[in-house]
Amino acid sequence: MGSLSPETLTLVNPKDLEHLFRSQQKYLNFFFDNLDLTQTLDFTETLLTTQGTIFFTGVGKSGFVAQKISQTLVSLGVKSGFLSPTDALHGDIGILSRSDVLVFFSKSGNTEELLRLVPCARAKGAFLIAVTSSERNGLSVVCDMNVHLPLERELCPFDLAPVTSTAIQMVFGDTVAIALMGARKLTKEEYATNHPAGRIGKSLIFKVKDVMKKKEEIPLCKEGDLIIDQLVELTSKGCGCLLVIDDEHHLIGTFTDGDLRRTLKASREGIFKLTVGEMCNRKPRTIVPNAMAVCAMERMESAPSPVQFLPVVDHENVVIGIVTLHGLVSAGL
Repeated sequence: MGSLSPETLTLVNPKDLEHLFRSQQKYLNFFFDNLDLTQTLDFTETLLTTQGTIFFTGVGKSGFVAQKISQTLVSLGVKSGFLSPTDALHGDIGILSRSDVLVFFSKSGNTEELLRLVPCARAKGAFLIAVTSSERNGLSVVCDMNVHLPLERELCPFDLAPVTSTAIQMVFGDTVAIALMGARKLTKEEYATNHPAGRIGKSLIFKVKDVMKKKEEIPLCKEGDLIIDQLVELTSKGCGCLLVIDDEHHLIGTFTDGDLRRTLKASREGIFKLTVGEMCNRKPRTIVPNAMAVCAMERMESAPSPVQFLPVVDHENVVIGIVTLHGLVSAGL
């Protein structure tokens, strides 16, 4: 059957679309209202107390759900993996051991590939759990545990396309995963270490010292320097400012390109005689190197007005770096 031409397509009826969403909501509510929480608790506690790895398997759409649930658990620090039922029968089952759990996701519970896998997995000594939506099925009989996911019907008008069944599988698996997260008392910091490249991970892992400019990258000057002599330093380091220091590198103040414009407007040719120290801000916001980078972002955006940079100083107010808003954004914070 070829694709339909634009002339043969009809617009989606808004009422039909609304009806579909309300029907799906009804079918999902049927799942929530009829889920056996005793079975669910036994399932969750079995996963929690597993000494080995929790493997998931499934065929087709249920296989995709099984992979996703496994990845969710891995991101929470739980030893988990997906076992392809086909590959398992050609060598991959060697990864199973007596301390492992194998969870079968299947709507019907009668999928041939999964039923063929059962005796092989049992021979390896793994604990087998069926998660199905049929009242009586082959997997529920041959596995050590069965969890029934109540399914009124598929949203598909023919009650065939697995859309509602996979939705409840996903909701079930992800909810159990979060229950395990709570039971294992996973902290926000521990979660972040499993997501170092994501914004959450970066905000909880990166410190100011990890993202600050240092040494030759810092725009420095002395308070007695003439403003006109420091224009290159002000513009070349890409920070939009100068950090004014004394001979021991203690921070005295800051002078920004905004300060330059205001000074030029007010003094005109008088700017040639003015020193940086005369016009600098002597009470700038600062931050320490071990502060979280996300705290630097918050400090920059705080009242009374946002700033584009923060001098980084140690406990003796010695300048050791500078962190900029552009640098934080570039780091993905």
